[in-house]
Amino acid sequence: MSVIIPTYNEAQGISKTLNELQHRQSEQSLIHEIIVVDGKSDDGTQDIVSKFDGIKCISSPKSRPIQMNTGASQARGDILYFLHADCLPPQNFDIYISNGIDQNHLAGCFRMKFDDEHPWIKFISWLTKFKYRACRGGDQSLFVTKSLFEKIGGFDKRYLIFEDHEILGKIYNTTKFCVIQEPLVSSARRFRDKGILKLQLLFWAIYFKKWLGATPEELFSFYKKHID
Repeated sequence: MSVIIPTYNEAQGISKTLNELQHRQSEQSLIHEIIVVDGKSDDGTQDIVSKFDGIKCISSPKSRPIQMNTGASQARGDILYFLHADCLPPQNFDIYISNGIDQNHLAGCFRMKFDDEHPWIKFISWLTKFKYRACRGGDQSLFVTKSLFEKIGGFDKRYLIFEDHEILGKIYNTTKFCVIQEPLVSSARRFRDKGILKLQLLFWAIYFKKWLGATPEELFSFYKKHID
């Protein structure tokens, strides 16, 4: 298994993520490598990562789909596990993923729990227990066999946002998706910064724009104007 983490200016939190990641894996033999793919951060993220023994840090253009594809291209494991820099998988995550693959699930994720007790955020977290594609998101992480990832062409580099939903569409059409009912903890920092209900409405707007046929460029333009 290869863990792939795309980063950009994550100096404040990347040490916690990498420390926790190393402590939460159970079987050293299951994790071939942890690859951090940095989008040319200017806050010292790469310097921090370089201090961790056994963690590979590579540079890439700042584009999450390109960063994740770059990590996948250099991965040695036959399972790829894509994890956001501000997310912490459950204890024994490697065993859960391995068991999922052994049960013939070629792709899956964990249900999610935000680090915030606001009722709406707790409701959003609760929805992630269901297998419907509309309940998915990149923060839940994604594991997929390398062979399936290559078969469907990886992440579409045109999607500077929404890349997670785009690839999930291809995965859902190809194989039976697995939602592991153990919580991954994701940061709610963006909700706190932008306003919880406002940000959720904007995310839904992006989802429906895509459903109505918006191009990757139109989605990114909307995101830059209203969210970034």
